[in-house]
Amino acid sequence: MSMSMAPATVLHLLRGLSTPRVLTRIHQHRALGNHHNHHHHHHNQQHQQRLSTCTSAAPPPSALCPILRTARGYSSTAKQEAAGEAPGAATETSPSPVSNAPLLAKLFPQTSPEVDTNAEQERQKREEEEAKENERAWKRMKLGFAIFGGGGVAAGLWAVYEFGKPELDPNGQAIEDEFTHKPLVQQYLQRMWKSIHYYQRMIQEPSRAKLLPDPLKPPYVQPRYTLVLEMKDVLVHPDWTYQTGWRFKKRPGVDHFLAECAKDFEIVVFTAEQGMTVFPILDALDPNGYIMYRLVRDATHFVDGHHVKNLDNLNRDLKKVIVVDWDANATKMHPDNTFGMPRWHGNDDDGQLLDLIAFLKIIAQSNVDDVREVLHYYRQFDDPINQFRENQRKLAEQMLEAERIEQAKTKPMVKQWSRNILGR
Repeated sequence: MSMSMAPATVLHLLRGLSTPRVLTRIHQHRALGNHHNHHHHHHNQQHQQRLSTCTSAAPPPSALCPILRTARGYSSTAKQEAAGEAPGAATETSPSPVSNAPLLAKLFPQTSPEVDTNAEQERQKREEEEAKENERAWKRMKLGFAIFGGGGVAAGLWAVYEFGKPELDPNGQAIEDEFTHKPLVQQYLQRMWKSIHYYQRMIQEPSRAKLLPDPLKPPYVQPRYTLVLEMKDVLVHPDWTYQTGWRFKKRPGVDHFLAECAKDFEIVVFTAEQGMTVFPILDALDPNGYIMYRLVRDATHFVDGHHVKNLDNLNRDLKKVIVVDWDANATKMHPDNTFGMPRWHGNDDDGQLLDLIAFLKIIAQSNVDDVREVLHYYRQFDDPINQFRENQRKLAEQMLEAERIEQAKTKPMVKQWSRNILGR
């Protein structure tokens, strides 16, 4: 029975040795030149020679016992590998993970156990340093908050004391006010609140209730109408270059405009620019003194982010006040007193000041009782100057037509007879 099973076992052994897995292991061990692997390869060659000898010649029954035992060993090993179990001889023939470690470390350094250990230590060290740095940052932040909060509290207490203390007379005695008889803390808080509102009004409201002095009394001559002009982009235009810096260009015809308007109007320049900018420019622009008054930013009313010209503080009859400006936001409190002009951008071919002279002359010569009615009519147009020019053209055509009709009328017959009789 042993003789009948020997060929099948030998064939099974040959098939197991010719599998790709065994061949791959043999090639790997040969490439490394490991002594253990070389011994294993030599052992496999001896077994193959024995098996080939057994298959080429029919051995005697006594010689088949070692072969059968070897074949059974390899057969059981193949069964255990098929079942997923480690064979008993694997510790002797197959390389262990520890023996393969140098190979993996050379081919893939990141898989080396030493590298993993060093990386883990570096990672832990970095985490510890980050934790320490976060702790130090948190301490600095808390210190900053404490300093900032302490400074804010100190500033608040100083403001309450400084703005809430009572005023003193020349002798150093406290002056009684509406808060004197209240508790001390309440006195200081309410005085501070009143001071804050005072400074707020000083910024938002005009610096004085009357922007202009009272009208002149006889025998002095007070012009009947008041003309309020914006300076920037109405009379002059700011221009800046690298070579010259800031310069202000005079509008074409501005000298003639001021001279003609000064005959019938009280001229006031009212602008939102700072006084240190406005006064030198007007000194150079008006050497003859046609401009009677100059109002700058401190005379404006600050509303919704705009410096508004509040004519209620002008100390003049608003029925006789005409404001010439290009910015609707600057005159939004009194739109019916505004004659809007397009903004001048510095072009030399501008001639709108000449048309404005004609418009203002007609108002002055017509003795208009309330200029707001005329200005309200022109406020509906985008370009009032252009509309005024068109109205003047139509009026001239109507006057010529009326004159032509008048001349074409025939004279009465009675007058003709009287001339003939009297020899005229």
